[in-house]
Amino acid sequence: MKTTVVWFHNDLRLSDNPALYEAARRGAVVPVYIYAPEELGKRAPGGARQWWLHHALQALDQSLRERGLYLVIRRAAQSLPVLEQILTETGADALYWNTHYEPQLWERDERIRKTFQQRGIEVREFTSYLLHDPDAVRTDSGQPYGVFTPFWKRVLQVVKVPEPLPAPETLRAPKAMPISEPLEALELLPKIDWAAGFRETWRVGEAAAHQRLEWFLRNAVEDYHTLRDRPDLDATSRLSPHLHHGEISPRQIWHATLRHSKGKWTKGVEHFLRELGWREFGYHILYHHPYTQERALRREFDTFPWTEVETPAYKAWTKGRTGIPMVDAGMRQLWRIGWMHNRTRMIVASWLTKNLLIHWRLGEAWFWDTLVDADPASNVLGWQWTAGCGADAAPYFRIFNPVIQGRKFDPDGTYVRQWVPELANLPTQYIHAPWEAPESVLKQAGVELGKTYPYPQEPLDKSRDRALEMLERWAKRP
Repeated sequence: MKTTVVWFHNDLRLSDNPALYEAARRGAVVPVYIYAPEELGKRAPGGARQWWLHHALQALDQSLRERGLYLVIRRAAQSLPVLEQILTETGADALYWNTHYEPQLWERDERIRKTFQQRGIEVREFTSYLLHDPDAVRTDSGQPYGVFTPFWKRVLQVVKVPEPLPAPETLRAPKAMPISEPLEALELLPKIDWAAGFRETWRVGEAAAHQRLEWFLRNAVEDYHTLRDRPDLDATSRLSPHLHHGEISPRQIWHATLRHSKGKWTKGVEHFLRELGWREFGYHILYHHPYTQERALRREFDTFPWTEVETPAYKAWTKGRTGIPMVDAGMRQLWRIGWMHNRTRMIVASWLTKNLLIHWRLGEAWFWDTLVDADPASNVLGWQWTAGCGADAAPYFRIFNPVIQGRKFDPDGTYVRQWVPELANLPTQYIHAPWEAPESVLKQAGVELGKTYPYPQEPLDKSRDRALEMLERWAKRP
């Protein structure tokens, strides 16, 4: 019987997994996951994603055990020697995996492909992480896209999203199944337990991903276009960490959404699927411009005088102690549950890069370590968009006013009250700008600015004007 090693990466599911599906059709299957963060360098999973990864691997292993297999887990500095050992131990004559798009892994994957092909091993790679092939979707002149709207129009014109594959009906084990290291050997869980909020908030794994999608389609998709910017409501899919770890595929989401709407592109459905498009766009940019993980897509911003030092202001931002309620609410939500509403992500990023003039790389690095959905493409795309230096970027002079944003998108102050409880007793008219409240109102609410809650670290108008002046001087540079 032919035996295939299936090398898992960010595709931790059984259904719509082309590598697993084709391997199961071929014969016996050896499912393998290799944790080799050294191969990713700075882009190794941060602490929050390590927590998620532990539980995602646990869920995948359980699903495989229910089918009579188990996940072979290995910790290594390099993947190639581990794959060589497993192929030898099992007598496997094929190695399958699903394409991944981190630039740090391109050379590694090509080296592994050539190594085994030269030894007569069948090597096959499948696509399932994206809806589109970044090499196949280009402008009329053959260039990659740099603006989202024409990119998405082209994707909708030329990409036919395949129907998702079912989970394999049967999974057969080889005669010699390798020993797995215990999941705990990967040391993914924090040594100091800071993850209580994660456990209270998230259910991890393929089944949980599909349950969340079903809930969203039943309860929220039709109003998505009107409520998606409201961080005070549970009105978004929250599928991003499941998508990143491959517990659900984008084409599963695509087809489930259109089945739910009976093929109708309602406003809610259109806006939701457009968010999948934004994820596709992020990988389109990363694939064609891999340097954007470290540098601005718009290279002229390489000389912009952002601060790259972890100043006290930066550290206060990371802790949600800026004195700006919407910023602090977002940063505390991030620390507590490893996730932040997208509207709030833009608000906190604008405050850091424009009001505080701190480099987007510092913010992106903080998100990388603290987000359970930290994604090599989306994280960079979002930060560069807000900073004004990336693809389809908001103009640099567009500076979010966090008070106006709060009053518009958290109109009752529910979000701020949840995450900044020391302000909970303030009247709604002052919840987003407590420094505007009369002293008597502050006292009645139990708020003492500078003690129970900080004064704003920067005045909104003054810091905005300073950023615009700096932009103007920089734009006039010789």
